Amino acid sequence: MSNVEAAYRAGKGSKLEIDAPFYDGLKQHNAKRTLIETVHIPLRSGKAWKVPAGHIFRVKVSEGPQVGDFNMWNLHDPRERMWASRTRQIQRAHVSIHDRIWSTLPFLRPMVTIIDDTLADYGEDAEGGRVHDLLGTRCDPYVNHLLTGDDFDFHCHSNLVRAVLPFGLTEFDVHDVLNIFQCTGLNDEDKYFMKACPAKKGDYLEFFAEIDLLCALSCCPGGDLSVDLWGPDAKDPLSTCHPLEVEIYKLEDSALDGWQPPKSPNYKGRHGMNMPDIDWSAKKRELND
Repeated sequence: MSNVEAAYRAGKGSKLEIDAPFYDGLKQHNAKRTLIETVHIPLRSGKAWKVPAGHIFRVKVSEGPQVGDFNMWNLHDPRERMWASRTRQIQRAHVSIHDRIWSTLPFLRPMVTIIDDTLADYGEDAEGGRVHDLLGTRCDPYVNHLLTGDDFDFHCHSNLVRAVLPFGLTEFDVHDVLNIFQCTGLNDEDKYFMKACPAKKGDYLEFFAEIDLLCALSCCPGGDLSVDLWGPDAKDPLSTCHPLEVEIYKLEDSALDGWQPPKSPNYKGRHGMNMPDIDWSAKKRELND
């Protein structure tokens, strides 16, 4: 592994540093919480749900190993949605406890903070696989048709589209995902690979909602991804599919003492619009003189 310093650093004093003791104090058994809703996501389907700011939601393996493709929006303005690529840069390509999922420009703020993860100790396996990835994105019927020539409606993209339609969103609102419980990496050719999901019944990934959210999750039609979906040995992985659950919890008020929803950066510029042209080459020459 390379020991080159990360471009975006979250060490002591960084704007990316979080209050770890506060978030650890929100974990199960550390703060009183009340279960207010359970969302059941049938296999090969998708569901959407709302989470108020200051609440916790837990994505849970309810029966057997299963991958879930996750999307998220600001409940009041869906133009603000999770930004997988910037989160990869600011946090990491595979997220876990104390990592945050960030929103798109011009909002750029944490939408959630991960507070618990039963797979946190998985680390990196012998093939370089890690869990909860932001490297890949959702399976979709367009790539499926490209690779196979067949139409198949039950992909994560399609599941997410169907899930958000009742909330006034469309296919154009579905975006790059967090692949929860999915084990992935990059091989020696720097190409994306997927491995069988290591999650077992009862495993979960738990989030603290920093703002009011609309969330959606697809119970991936690829199941635990142990079956090749598009190669020469491809077959229907239905036998590997299981449902997922989402539990939403309200915290006692005292657990949130001192917490405030995060604000967007206070950028007041105009991106250089309505400004005189600048001869940057001349300025560079001045610097070099």
